[in-house]
Amino acid sequence: MKMVFYEVEPWQEEYLQKTLEGHELYFYENCLSSPDVVEVDEVGDAEVLSTMGRGHHPNKAALDRFSNLKFIALRCTGFDHVDLKECKRRNIPVSNVPAYGDNTVAEQGFCLLLALMRRFPQYNSMVAAEDFSVGPIGFDLKGKTLGIVGAGRIGLYAIKIGRGFGMDVLAYDIIFNDFARETLGYEYVSLEELLKNSDVISLHAPYNKYTHHMINKDNIRLIKPGAVLVNTARGAIIELGALKQALEEGIFGGAALDVIEGEELLLKDRTQLSQEETEILEQVLSIVRRDNVVFTPHIAYYTKEAAERILDTTIANIKAFVEGHPQNVVSKT
Repeated sequence: MKMVFYEVEPWQEEYLQKTLEGHELYFYENCLSSPDVVEVDEVGDAEVLSTMGRGHHPNKAALDRFSNLKFIALRCTGFDHVDLKECKRRNIPVSNVPAYGDNTVAEQGFCLLLALMRRFPQYNSMVAAEDFSVGPIGFDLKGKTLGIVGAGRIGLYAIKIGRGFGMDVLAYDIIFNDFARETLGYEYVSLEELLKNSDVISLHAPYNKYTHHMINKDNIRLIKPGAVLVNTARGAIIELGALKQALEEGIFGGAALDVIEGEELLLKDRTQLSQEETEILEQVLSIVRRDNVVFTPHIAYYTKEAAERILDTTIANIKAFVEGHPQNVVSKT
């Protein structure tokens, strides 16, 4: 079968070539939506499309480029960026990678949190200016309350890490896991209780219509003053304007972010943005440039081990489709 892979590094290309031998494979370092990707004549008749999930959308416009597409293999867990209705209309099943980085993403969240709590951004700036004095003071995690929004696989791993630091843990989820609660020693509470009582609020919920702007301008007033936000899930779980307001007014003492609403604009040609997009981008930049914000560009998943797990599951998904029994399908046709 003819297959096209976007956002592929050289080592990943070699890995895929070895394990998908016998198929006609094409690889591109750019993302599907890059304006400079113009290889339609070469891969327009591809039967399998594989892409990542960093804001690059397999939508109608993108799908129109492929005349013979039969399967989409996402190399990510989230699929909110995919036009599933359009895929269903075209009879194109979509598979994801349901689990690959429970520890990976949770570790990144605490990496960002630790950098924030010990004021690494400020000290990096001071050292760069050859100022070696004692600057802003940090804070301990031990004895603080960690609020986990979304206690699924990644959320549970974050709870394990938080407990290891000696933190008390509150969790909000629509599904209760009594065994995990008893084993790890945390308490389920409402979202309102979690916001009121947490020193660190860490987001691990999937993004959908129910979690869109779960934290917003209406409920940020409930947040314990000075609490820290950690988001390694999806940016739009917290409303961009609410995040900006909470940081400016000191509701949040800081934010450790791997994702942020509007992050896809960071990768676009700024000369091609609409006025509305430009205003959103300015808000995003004003947030990530703050000295009480630590930001990485949606790379919490990005370790060698996790990348190999992603490829292994993607390869298994493709082979299952070729054999006639698709697996990990998120949109049944």
